[in-house]
Amino acid sequence: MSDPRTAWLTALLPPPNSAGRLEQWRASVAAFLALILTGAMCTWTGGAAGLWLIAPMGASAVLLFCLPASPLAQPWAVIGGNVVSALVGVACVKSGLSPQVAAPLAGGLAIAAMFALRCLHPPGGAVALTAVLAGPAVHELGFGFALMPVALNCVLMVGGALVVNNLTGRRYPHRQQSAMQNVHDTADTVPTARLGFRSADLDAVLARYDQVLDVSRDDLEGIILATETAAYGRRFGVIRCGQIMSTDVVTLEFGTALADAWRLMRHHQVHALPVLNRARRVIGIVTQTDFLRHSDLDVYSGLGKRLRALLQRSGLTHTDKPEVVGQIMTAKVATAHVQTPIVELVPVMANAGLHHIPVVDDEDRFAGIVTQSDLVAALYQGRLSELAELAPAA
Repeated sequence: MSDPRTAWLTALLPPPNSAGRLEQWRASVAAFLALILTGAMCTWTGGAAGLWLIAPMGASAVLLFCLPASPLAQPWAVIGGNVVSALVGVACVKSGLSPQVAAPLAGGLAIAAMFALRCLHPPGGAVALTAVLAGPAVHELGFGFALMPVALNCVLMVGGALVVNNLTGRRYPHRQQSAMQNVHDTADTVPTARLGFRSADLDAVLARYDQVLDVSRDDLEGIILATETAAYGRRFGVIRCGQIMSTDVVTLEFGTALADAWRLMRHHQVHALPVLNRARRVIGIVTQTDFLRHSDLDVYSGLGKRLRALLQRSGLTHTDKPEVVGQIMTAKVATAHVQTPIVELVPVMANAGLHHIPVVDDEDRFAGIVTQSDLVAALYQGRLSELAELAPAA
């Protein structure tokens, strides 16, 4: 049995940080660069009353570079939260109240203003106190303090976050992108939600929770979906893409003529073909929808004629008409690895409406393709195997 005193002390410690060492260094270096460049730019502009960088920017840097997906770190939260807090702080100074009253009042009113304007940003509370307690230099600036240095600091810091986070693979600003959104624009829930949890379930729980979460709703939804996927794999076993994918796949190149690509799709009775480069890496996928879209799909009259015109080469050296696959293909392709569990493809195919997912190997080279038919068959067979194991021996 563990020592109760040791257990009590352990409970006081925070849980281990989920960010890896590389991520920690990335955030630290990014914050340093953003702060030093912001300070340099503000100094270069003159720095009102010698103020070129306010202390709360250090707290903003933590949110911008360590928690870029947080609702508290989005551009409107950073700029709006800090600026409105500065205005509130200056207004409290001008009210003539003593600092002992004006400072707490500024902090409370700043939080209320940020809630009302949907720009809650924790460093905003420190900005409000700074406006009250920083002394004569700040008081002389009056409401101009909210513009320089506060607004300029914030704009430069957010600009740095836009550059650094996107260059290092972090989506910023972090827009809400629910994985449970119906791509067909109908009232039906997405397929995975018809037996599993729904967006409405999450909304109801969040309403009962009634607290601000430092995680975006779409990230929380994604974490729950990923947890369900992991639990499914642990319960029913793991089937990987490499086990079910088609390997004898007809592929195209960027320069494949449209007529040849269409003929291959019709001959093999497939709806999509992957496009590879010379190194056999996936650079796109072309589907029947791509052909129809470039034949003005919305106008039904004469569609066959327009499709034939699209497939026929113009014979010109320069033309606006698409001539090869690379000109009509979808370049942004969702791919899977040969070791990816197939349950991870279910939300992508069922909810996002994808029907074909190219599979790559350890060298990122094309290895095969998984279709919705492959996925359904594999899940069906896996379920049958499970039921056979559970059935009592005859």
